[in-house]
This record gives sequence, structure tokens and C-alpha cells, in this order.
Amino acid sequence: MNAIPSSIQYLLHPLQTSSACSHRTSAFPHPNQTSRTLGLGFVFLRPSPTSSLLFPPPLRAFKFPRSIFPPEAQLSDGEDEEEDEDDDEDFETDDEAADEYEEVVGEASDETERSGDDVDSLTEDEDRDSSGGNSRLKEFRWQRVERIRNEVKEYGEEIIDVEELASVYDFRIDKFQRLAIQAFLRGSSVVVSAPTSGGKTLIAEAAAVATVARGKRIFYTTPLKALSNQKFREFRETFGDNDVGLLTGDSAVNKDAQILIMTTEILRNMLYRSVGTVSSDSGLLHVDVIVLDEVHYLSDIYRGTVWEEIIIYCPKEVQLICLSATVANPDELAGWIGQIHGRTELVTSSERPVPLTWLFSAKTSLLPLLNEKGTAMNRKLSLSYLQLYSSGAQSHRDEGSRKRFPRRHENNYSSNTNGESTSTRNDMNNVRRSQVPQVVDTLWQLHDRNMLPAIWFIFSRKGCDAAVQYLEHCKLLDDCEMSEVQLALKRFRIKYPDAVRETSVKGLLRGAAAHHAGCLPLWKSFIEELFQRGLIKVVFATETLAAGINMPARTAVISSLSKRGESGRIRLTSNELLQMSGRAGRRGIDESGNVVIIQTPFEGAEECCKLLFAGLDPLVSQFTASYGMVLNLLAGSKVTHRPKESDGVQDSKAGRTLEEARKLVEQSFGNYVGSNVMVAAKEELSKLQKEIEMLTSEISDEAIDRKSRKILSGRAYKEIADLQEELKAEKLLRSQLRAKLEMERICALKPVLEGFKEDGHLPFISMQYNDGEGVQQLIPAVYLGKIDSLDGSKVKDMVASNDLFSIDTVGAASAYSNNIIAPSYHVALGSDNSWYLFTENWIKTVYKAGFPNVALAHGDALPRDIMARLLDKEPIQWQKVAESGLGGLWCMDGSLETWSWSLNVPVLSSLSEDDEVVQFSEAYLSAVECYKDQRRKVSRLKKRIVRTEGFKEYRKILDMTKFTEEKIERLKARSSRLLNRIEQIEPSGWREFMQVSNVIHEARALDINMHMIFPLGETASAIRGENELWLAMVLRNKILLSLKPAQFAAVCGSLVSEGIKLRPWKNNSFIYEPSSAVMQVINSLEEQRSSLLKLQEKHGVKISCCLDGQFSGMVEAWTSGLTWKEIMMDCAMDEGDVARLLRRTIDLLAQVPKLPDIDPLLQSLAASASNVMERPPISELTG
Repeated sequence: MNAIPSSIQYLLHPLQTSSACSHRTSAFPHPNQTSRTLGLGFVFLRPSPTSSLLFPPPLRAFKFPRSIFPPEAQLSDGEDEEEDEDDDEDFETDDEAADEYEEVVGEASDETERSGDDVDSLTEDEDRDSSGGNSRLKEFRWQRVERIRNEVKEYGEEIIDVEELASVYDFRIDKFQRLAIQAFLRGSSVVVSAPTSGGKTLIAEAAAVATVARGKRIFYTTPLKALSNQKFREFRETFGDNDVGLLTGDSAVNKDAQILIMTTEILRNMLYRSVGTVSSDSGLLHVDVIVLDEVHYLSDIYRGTVWEEIIIYCPKEVQLICLSATVANPDELAGWIGQIHGRTELVTSSERPVPLTWLFSAKTSLLPLLNEKGTAMNRKLSLSYLQLYSSGAQSHRDEGSRKRFPRRHENNYSSNTNGESTSTRNDMNNVRRSQVPQVVDTLWQLHDRNMLPAIWFIFSRKGCDAAVQYLEHCKLLDDCEMSEVQLALKRFRIKYPDAVRETSVKGLLRGAAAHHAGCLPLWKSFIEELFQRGLIKVVFATETLAAGINMPARTAVISSLSKRGESGRIRLTSNELLQMSGRAGRRGIDESGNVVIIQTPFEGAEECCKLLFAGLDPLVSQFTASYGMVLNLLAGSKVTHRPKESDGVQDSKAGRTLEEARKLVEQSFGNYVGSNVMVAAKEELSKLQKEIEMLTSEISDEAIDRKSRKILSGRAYKEIADLQEELKAEKLLRSQLRAKLEMERICALKPVLEGFKEDGHLPFISMQYNDGEGVQQLIPAVYLGKIDSLDGSKVKDMVASNDLFSIDTVGAASAYSNNIIAPSYHVALGSDNSWYLFTENWIKTVYKAGFPNVALAHGDALPRDIMARLLDKEPIQWQKVAESGLGGLWCMDGSLETWSWSLNVPVLSSLSEDDEVVQFSEAYLSAVECYKDQRRKVSRLKKRIVRTEGFKEYRKILDMTKFTEEKIERLKARSSRLLNRIEQIEPSGWREFMQVSNVIHEARALDINMHMIFPLGETASAIRGENELWLAMVLRNKILLSLKPAQFAAVCGSLVSEGIKLRPWKNNSFIYEPSSAVMQVINSLEEQRSSLLKLQEKHGVKISCCLDGQFSGMVEAWTSGLTWKEIMMDCAMDEGDVARLLRRTIDLLAQVPKLPDIDPLLQSLAASASNVMERPPISELTG
């Protein structure tokens, strides 16, 4: 089953009482660090009320052996095979990435001097942890940098060598670091590919020392503003305040410094001014080196093109240092850079400074995931072993405890229809479900093995918040640590009173916290500081925490191997799994890091090992043309309008021809990979397809028949052939009888379900389906009703309008009868807190017991009405679980509010056949008997074939056929992977460039034939945004001049609100509405937007044009002077989303005064609005 709820409903369970866990008070030692006040952010999330129906289970104390799986063997530098560790980033969309993380906590000082590897941790971006940062040592490093600078002044640049640069550090640098520095000193550009915590930043630091000593400049780029802020602080600690500057969309500090830290988009925009050349206009004068950190972002579908553009546009005399996580094709990246930029050397390392131990958490055990050699899964985690263990331990189970997925009773028709083997598979699947741990189970496993602190990855905001709520009564801190947290919180509250997330304070004082995009950056940074100081033992975080933020832990816990995507639930990639696991292990503190994978109902150790051994994903080109790119590359003579004269042209600079632009565009990484790999890949694919065709022909009926004739006697062949033909006909009849049986079941169920609509009773039901492995799944649920009975429901409208929910009644009718009753869709809430959408053919049985048609408390609505309302609050994100011609089975996550309802759905083993209310008709019972008779007939025919004279020889043919089928499946899998690879590397770029150019030409922004840029194009070329042309059109519209500053800010907010959402699970559902003046302007702009969309569609361009007034009222309210508490009171948005919306708006407003050809009055409005919006706590988010 793919639909596993992202809100960790199968993991979370409320704890009993504070006294129940008081005996588990931990007193983990933490670094002796002096705390300091930091510039941070805030968060507010209103938790759902705890239902009276939630009854927590007792805590159990588990004892485990101290020995755990030894670290995997490490591969030496230079070997081609990569270790199962990767730092390939999984980042957010362009409109969220720059604002997702803000001010990151600096290092707290450690009074104890470290040596060896401990000192190593002070120099590397991934390794700067809470115990690093000896002030005396940093001063010493500063002196060493100064010494090198003075020696270069005295003796010349020739004195700089790898030994001189390595002398800056108090430890021996690693081999790959030495190799990279040597390549840099030879004048080459360098591509470095190494795992997380490998020490890649040391290479950039060494390059900075050499560059500064030579009197030249170095640019250091990062993908996120938060990382730029972090690097800015780190480099200032080493090189001093005067030599380090910062340049982001929010900040410009000492921008003429020798070392300038910036975001990648800033550098790309600088390079637009003088592509391929060094000039004062481009800002690259005296720049010798550019460091591209996290260069594997090149694969990002939204922002990857920025990295490619930088490499293409960068002057060849500038050395590039590209730092990447481990990827599958670093050689292709280095080869591409070498071809278009100049001599480039590749340095790779597969070693982690802190090795990883992979573990697997089940209900009552924490076992090594891999065998002793690290080459395969631990056999104790196999399903057969778990079944044996479960049967032995069954008598010791607490029958009164709640189980997320209980054992099913087996005396049912469907399980018997598949024979005894299906019953065994059912048992094994039930065993897997019984091994699903709750949060508290895994937490105490980590506690007992001294594996805290931990980062616990959960792929939803509400799942992270719920996990913290369930641990609020669990004391993870000792009294001393709790006092430190209280003191830090008090200081934070004094400095940022609006940024305190009151609903998280209780969990924080217990040692647990949430960290996700719904939190304010100030609060997230506060959490990061406490975690690094050892004052938080477990942080529940979404995967964004793994994308670049320096917050290593002893243990990384991964709650699921799948997550919710735009098109439903998707499995994690190997890179994503390894990226999150890279947070485990603190250099200089931990001998090894721990990665714990948690058992889920449908994902176990087998799936994890498949993912772990699947190999890394390659870098893939995402080069795409944008309006800003085209305008900046083709910009030529500027068209100006002279007063009282006819339009004239004033030459300002020569534009590039289309041919010159094409040469640049065709230098993309995708085209390089395509030209080198495409031919070989297509040849390999052709060989695979031919082999598949040949093997398929060998197992065709004709081929099997020929082989049978050849090895069998005439009489034996005829006997088997006749029986096989008869068996084929009988199997077809069996399928028809099964279809008739299912239709009779539907006819019997329909009146039963209709009866519950009249009395309001919500019965318990059992649903059944077979998963992808043929294992039968049984789902206990409470029945809500037929979709048609839910008046005004979003689900009802969806089913009626979406072809995905169509039912093939014609096919079913042709099976046995033309008289057919069409199935209908129904809704139920499962015991796993998932909503299910299904037709009658998925129902196994209906029970008398259920939720009565009585309000739970005086004045409350009836259960049916409450559940229908909760269903309608959920976002429409149904995922298909199983399908048939009589309608599919669909699943969707429930919410915290439905959790208490799902807990009251009983396990099926507690319901007997006497509780069933379905009274099947004589026709159905007759159909069952006919179907059983036919199954027995098919079985007898198979036995007759086995007893034939030539079956022993015929069996050899069947075995060989099966072996060939398995080989074909393996070849198809290889072919599919190769085909995907070919699709990824298919050359592209120029066609999209010309499509965008045609839109610009027709919109009168640029004349691509005469190479003249018009005022609209001048404005668009200077804007930073998702759709530069659309933003320029809006900002040049005279209708904006009649607005007040707050109203203008509200309109700007409507242009940048893409991706911002309401949170339907929140109890409150209010946001400020925009004024009528704002809505009039937005409605007027809609016509202009429609025209641009039609123009884009005409030329095949798909670039979004955001204009959404839903959240404009929030921007207008803030700009009008409302306080943060007033803005967030009863707000249906997360604080992090509100802050992100306001920061995007401020970013756009800040650009307006600097844009060419914009009315001065509008520039004045933008400046006024921006100044008003820049106030606490929003003003604190820029770092």
C-alpha cells in the first residue's frame, strides 16, 4: 500500500501522564559552553485540542544489548565506487528557498581546548557543532593567516604551497583536501565531490587564504541566504571583519571586501552585465576565484539553471571551485566545466569522517539493519524471522493495548479463496503491522542506548507538531538543563517578545521541539542553538532541515520511506535518504553516527535496503530559459522616448545576435552530457530491447509447444496439450464466475448501506484488497456514508467531475449478464486515521456495532455531521491504493481531529461473525458455490496434468520458462532506468529560448530582429522574480498610482504569494481581507494577466503569472500598522508562511525604487511601504 499517512498516525501515540515517565529522567552530559544571545526568529502554531477519547498506553521499559552493528567499511579516496552516504540537497522551490532559513546561530565557545579531530570540526561547514569554537584557537588561526599574508608580501606569491596553507590548521588535512588544494594552486578549476561532514569547506578556506594573500578577491556563493549569513560569520572569525563582505537580496555589507559571500542568484545577475568577460561593470574586477558551494543544486528543477548559467557566463580567467555532495556522475560535471570554462580537475572522496551505523526500529527491538559485512539485510529483520518471533511472543502481549494494525481473523471467504499460502502471507503481513513502533517506543530505545540527541524526520508540519505534543509529559532534561532552557527562553522573550511560540514552550522545557517551514526563522534558529548546546534531545523536523542547515546530531531517525508529493505519495530517492542520514554523527564528538529507520505498516527493512543499495542519482541539467535570461543576453540599443519629439533611438550598448546567444545556450550541461552519452545509451537500450524480444519469443505459447513436441513422446504431448487447453477454458470460466459473484455481493450490500443513511448509525466495516505483492490487506473502518448523500461535499464534486473515478460497468456486464447494478462510491474512516473512498466491491463485511446516532455531549452535533465536516476540511489529495473495473480504492490522510475517532474503531479480531449484518441473497450464495466448484475443477485439472506421463520433462520446460520470465523482468528494469536516463539528458534549451524570445518580441519588450530593448524590457531585465515580464507589466501599469502605500504593498503581495497556503487542520480559519480598492486593482490586472497567458500559450511558454488576492489582506493589515499578535490572532496561516509572504513582498518593494523606467510616484510608494513593513519581528529575519 502506497498511501501511508504523512502525519505519522501509525507512529504517534499520546503518553500517559508526567508521572508515568518521571523515572526516565535523563541527565545527558552536554558541552560546557557559554550561552550568548543570538539574532533569531519566531513561530506560532495553534495545536489541536486533545480529545477525551485519547487514552495513552502505559510506557514500557525495554532493555537492549549494548553491542550495535559496526560501522560500514569505508572506500579509499579515488575509488570509483561511492559509499552509501550522500549530501545531495533536497531543497524547496525558488520562492521559498531564499526565505526558508534565515539567521543561523553562531558557534558557542568552548573553554576546553580540543586537538586532533576535535579541532578539525572547527574548520568545516558541516562539522561546526555546539562544542566547537575555542576562541584562543581561532585567534591563533587568525595569526597564522596574517603570517602567510606577511610572508607573501615579503617573499612573493611563490611561497604559497599546500604545506603553507595546511599550516593554518592544527591537524593533518585529509588526502582529498590536499589533492584539491594542489589542483587549485596549479591554476586549475576544481570539482570536489565528497559526503556530508567530509570537510569540503576547508578547501574553500584554503583558497581564500591564498587569494587574500595575493591581494586578489574571491566570491563564495551559497544557495540559501541563511547559509550565506552563516558563512559570513565563519569567514569573519578567520579573516577579520574588514576582509569579508556579504551580498544577498536583503543585505549588503562591505561589498568591496576581498572575500564576498553571496547567494547564487546575485552572482548570476552580476554576470549578466558582461557575459564571459571581466569588467568593472560586472563587479568581477580583481576577482580570481569563485566558489560554488552545494553545486549539486544544479539538479534542482526550479533553481538548477542558475548554477549552469554562472558556469557558462563566468570569465575563463576566473578559477572555479565547485563543492558537491556525492553524486553518480561527478566526472561528467568536471568534464563539462573543463570543456566550456578551462582546465578542470576532479577530486572525489567516499569516506565519512564519522562512520554511520544503520539500525532498524520495531515495536520491541532496535536491530542492525545490515549484516556484519554490510552487504545485505540483517536476516533477523526478515518477515519469516519476525513471524517466528511474533508467534513466540504472542502470549506475552498486552491484549488491552491499542494496536495500530491488529491481527485479522482468518475465517473469511476471501482468504480461503486463495488457499493456505494466502493465509500465511496474511499472518506475515499482520506480523509486520504488529511491529510498528510508536514514537515513545523508538524514543526510549534511543534513550536506553545513549543515542540522543536525535533529529527525527517526519514529512509533514502537523506530524512534527503532534509528535512534540505527545512528548510534553516526557522529561528528557535534568533539572540543570531545564534551568538553562528557561534562562535562554527568558532572554529570547525579552529580545523578541513576538517571536516566542507559546504552544511549544512546554515541549521545549521537556527537551523536545519541532522545526519546519511553518515556524518563524527566529524561533527555528533558537531551536538550533539549544540543540547544539545539548539542551534539546530530539527535534522533529521536515526534510528541509537536511538541506544545508548546520545542525548535526548523534542520531538521525527517518519515520517513513515515502512522502506526500503533488501527485500523491512518492517513495524517497536514494539521495534524499542519504542526505537526511548525513545529519548523523558529530565530528570530534561521536565515534559513529546512527541512522534509525522505523518500521511502518507497509514499509520494512527490505524496502529500506533496496533503497540504500540502489545507488546515487546523477546530476541532471535543468537549464531553462526565462524572461530575465533572454532579455539580458539579447539586450541591445535602448529605446528612449524624447519629449515633444517623435520616438527616437539612442545607442547605449551593442546587443548580442541570436547566433551568439545560441552558442551560449548550447553550452548547457544537458547538451554536453547528451552529446557524449546519448549515442552509447541508445545503443545499450537497443541491445536490451532486442534481448527482451528474443527471450519473450522463447516463452511464447508457440515456443513452449515446439519444445514440448521435441522432448515428449507423441502420446504424452497430446495428453498434456489437451489438458492445458481444457485448463485455459476453465480458468476463463472461473474469472467470469468471480465477476458474477462480485456483482451479487454489490447487490446484497447496497440495501444494507442505504439503511444506515436513514437511522444515522455509523457501522464498523471491514474492507479488503490485495497489495502489489498479492498479500491480502484487511482494513477496519467506521462507515460514513455514500458520496451522493454528502450534500455540498468537495469529495462528491470531485468524484462526479473527475474521470479517474469512473466505473467500467460495461465490462462487468459483458462478463455474465447485461442486467447490472452500477456500484457507488462511499467514504469511511479507517483505524489507521486515513479516509478511504471505495465502491461496494471492496467491502468484506458490515457489522452491527458502530457509532450511534447520538451526540457525544449535550449541544454537540451528531457523529455523522462532525465526521462529514472533518472530511470536507481535508485538502483533496486522494491516492489510489487498488483498482478494479468496478471502481477503485482510494486513500487520504486524516488529521489530528480525526485521530480520536479512528482510535475507537475496534480491531477485527474483537468482532465475530455474529456481529455481521449483511444477509446475502440466494443468488449470491449460489454464485459462491458455483465459483467454489469451478475453483475445485481447475485444481483437479492441475493435478491431472501433474500425474501425466510426460510431466517430469514438461516441468523442466516450465521451470526454464519461469527463469526466463525473471530474466526478462530484470532486463526491463534496466531498460526502464536507461530510458529515464536518456529522457533526462535529452538535449534542450535553444527551442525554449526562442519560444520565450517570441513572447518578449510580441509583447514589445525587445525587438529580437533589430536588437533593440524597449522600456518594458529594460524594467523586466532588472527585476528578480518568477516571471519578470509579468512583474514589469504590473509595475508599469498606471492604475497603481492611485493607491496608498499599504494598498500598493497588498497588490505586490498578490504577485508573490505562490505556494502560500491556508492550513485547514488549524482550529481557526480567519485571515484579513483586502480593501475594496486593492481588489479593484487586482480584478483590473486579471485581464492583463489573461492576455499574457494566452500569448505564452501561443508560443508554448509555461511560466506562471501569479495574481492571487487571497492573502493580500494580510499584507495590507501589516503595512497599515497592525501588530504581529493582531495579525496572527485567529489566523488560518502558519506564522512561517505569513513571514515568508511579507518578506517576499518586501523584497519586491525594495526593487521598485532601483528599477529603470518606473514612475517616481510608484517608487516613492514602494519605499514608504517597505519602510513600514520592515519592523520586528519581520525586520529580524534578514540576519
